[in-house]
This record gives sequence, structure tokens and C-alpha cells, in this order.
Amino acid sequence: MTLMGLDLEGQVIRPPAEAESLLIQVTLGCSHNRCAFCPAYKGKRFAFKEPARIRAALDHAAEHLPELRRVFLCDGDALILPQPRLEAILADIRERLPRVTRVNAYANAKALARKSDADLRRLRHLGLTTIYLGLESGCDAVLASMDKWGDVAEHLRQAARAKAAGLKLSVTVLLGLAGLGGAGDLAETHAQETGRALTRMDPEQAAALALMVVPGTPLYDRQAEGGFHPQNDQGLLRELQWLLEETELTNGLFFSNHASNPLRLRLRLPRDKSAGLAAVRAALSGAAPLVPHAYRRL
Repeated sequence: MTLMGLDLEGQVIRPPAEAESLLIQVTLGCSHNRCAFCPAYKGKRFAFKEPARIRAALDHAAEHLPELRRVFLCDGDALILPQPRLEAILADIRERLPRVTRVNAYANAKALARKSDADLRRLRHLGLTTIYLGLESGCDAVLASMDKWGDVAEHLRQAARAKAAGLKLSVTVLLGLAGLGGAGDLAETHAQETGRALTRMDPEQAAALALMVVPGTPLYDRQAEGGFHPQNDQGLLRELQWLLEETELTNGLFFSNHASNPLRLRLRLPRDKSAGLAAVRAALSGAAPLVPHAYRRL
């Protein structure tokens, strides 16, 4: 079953794991919206959605979806909402949809940094369950080149605060974000340091996507001018190997099964690490097939 959202404005993106969640839009766009690689909210002006519209959507869900169990708050960083507004939304979900057991949301490091420890604990108490955090890279030079808000240390700090408050973490990273070769090649550093950052975060779930350079983004313009060269399949596989070699999770899921990936893995770490690395090495050697480009939305 795939649920649709209520009163959605513009393009709305959700994680694959939220396919069965009702989408409730509480912000429009992304408060940062300057990452060079991200096409998600270009052309959408950031704003808080009017409380009356949010309440109306929840009332509609209460009337027509009384058995609803899952809610996803969007757009790009719902946690940037002022604390009183966010608490009111979570309280309304609890009151109007009492069967809901999971409320998840995107959250960037900028939004987390604006919440106190007590704020985060309060959100967890009111029903917020999992936050999706885009780390993208564990290499400061790569983050800076992509105009990502916050350095690696800041992302580690905010992830630790979220976990201390009882929130679950789902962290996304991007293979290929350092580009292909040339002077000052950062691909190996990017992959290895990203694995080390994931180890320190120790999320319940980590997902490695492959970079797709999309028209309309600053990175696309940079590529057109010869300032960025996308990684090839062999390079993406090597990055996946370096990343996985450096990633140690206590008991977390590790995915590379997004449509963009040349090799799709679903691993439970540490149990499946050796099998995952063997699969990557087989793909690198040509002993295992890659996902055809026609099926990778490139």
C-alpha cells in the first residue's frame, strides 16, 4: 500500500521507507537549499505552512484514515519549525490519530542545532520517532565544495544529541560526491572518511546513494563548465568498498539499494559485512553483473 499526502504544495519527496506513511507537509522547501548537488526544492521558496492547513489535513485523515499508523512530516527539514509549532503538530497527531505509532521526518544539522537537548527529548516524548539526516560525506573538503551547511564535526555532534534524546537515526551518504580523478582526487578520502563518520554516528540505518547530476543544480552547471567530472561505475564500486571497509555499526542496516546504485546491497552490520565486501569485489572483477543503466534513472 502506498499512501498519498494531504494538501501538498509543489514537489514533495519522501524516503523509500515512508511509502506506507501519510505525508503531512509542515514546511515548504528547505531552509538551506544551497547544496550544489540537490535539485529537490529549487524554485520553491522556503516557508512554514499555515497551522490551519496542517490541522485541516489532520482532521481529514482522522475522518477518512482512522486506522492510520504512520506519518511522515515534510518538506526538507520539518524540524526547523519553531519548537511550539512542532510540539503542537505532534500533539495534534496524537489526539486526532491515536493509532499512529511512528512519526518520522527529515532533519538537517542546522535544524537540530537550533533545538535544545530538552527540546529534542520533548519531541521524542510527543511521538517523533526517526529522523532522516543527510550527512552526504565525512570529508570536510567535499562538504565545503558542495556548499553543505555545517562541517563533519557539526553533523557528528547533532547526530549524537538526537540519539541521546532517544531519536532513531537514518543517515544518507552520497557515493561519487568527490567526482572523478584529476589533481587532488578526494574519492578515496571521501569514501573512507564517510565510513568513519558513519561508525561514529552508529545510526540504526545508513543508506549509500550514487550521485546523480541533475539539470538545474549548481553542480550541473559546474559539470558543463568542466569543473566537475562524475564518477564512473568502477569508481562508484571502489568507493562503496572503501566506505564499507570503514563502516562499523553496532546493529544497523546498511543499504545501497537506491535506484541510482550500480550494485544493490541490503546488509545488517556487523553480521553481513564480509558478504557485502565479497559482493562488491565480485562486481569490481566482473564476476557479478551491475544494474543496467536503463534501470538506474540516470
